Amino acid sequence: MDVQSREIHMMGTIIYLSVEHDYAAFVLEELILKLKKYEKRFSAHDLNSELMEVNNNAGIRPVKVNQSLYDLIKIGKIHSTASNSFFNITIGPLVQAWRIGSEDATVPSQRKIQSLLKTTNASDIIFDDHNQTVFLKYTGMFIDLGAIAKGFIADLLIDDLKSMNTSSALINLGGNVMVYGNAPKHEDGYWRIGIQHPLEPRGNYIVVLKALNQSVVTSGIYERNFTMNNQTYHHILDPNTGYPIESQVAGLTVVSKKSIDGEIWTSRLFGQSPDQIMNTLNQLDDIEGIVITKDAKLYYSKSLKNYLVEYTS
Repeated sequence: MDVQSREIHMMGTIIYLSVEHDYAAFVLEELILKLKKYEKRFSAHDLNSELMEVNNNAGIRPVKVNQSLYDLIKIGKIHSTASNSFFNITIGPLVQAWRIGSEDATVPSQRKIQSLLKTTNASDIIFDDHNQTVFLKYTGMFIDLGAIAKGFIADLLIDDLKSMNTSSALINLGGNVMVYGNAPKHEDGYWRIGIQHPLEPRGNYIVVLKALNQSVVTSGIYERNFTMNNQTYHHILDPNTGYPIESQVAGLTVVSKKSIDGEIWTSRLFGQSPDQIMNTLNQLDDIEGIVITKDAKLYYSKSLKNYLVEYTS
């Protein structure tokens, strides 16, 4: 059995793929072709993507889309309109205004933020199941699937790997890790996934998680930020205020069977307190989590206790 890996820059991040298969190089090429196809469909950065056609026709007309994009936008609307959710797929206008993560990141005026908040109501996404169309009710609306697309794509890639009889694989879509099959380098079969220490340089882990056939999605305020007038702003925006979320939480990791669930719950819960987050996660089936606070305190689901190992560099 051959084990090969590839690292590519796509979807605005570094993607790492590793597969164990008799024809590992072929499988990797197939995965990369799929990734390119999915990026063309779900990207809010590619002006010619299917999603951008929906955005470009906001307030003008409904747009017929691929079934998978239709399904993902529907999932996004459900969780964007849920009570106490900090997740909102129509936050695109605010993301564009702040541009955090780009060289031209800036702090929009309060007047501009208040104006843009009027275009970020996910209830204004209109679906037509018969014609499979999506319509954004008002001009200026903009769907950004960045918070959930990678999870959705990771799940699709796992289905592809299964159909190609892959023995094992690791997919890392920039903070979104999915492992399948037994880890080739560990006798117990478990993969080791490092959870970034929020107060230390990248590659320093606060703890290491053992995972098997699971998704590990991490969202953190240390990933993308910028400083202006001696104040630092991170990229996770509060859909209620239009400003970066104010929270004790520096990092939130959700462990689940489906990667889309990890994306949804890291996004929905990030603005809540560590206790509120853990309370919600403990009520969800097959979904566990790890919370790291700004002062590096660690909270985790009870069921993860035996799967956490101390990090040694």
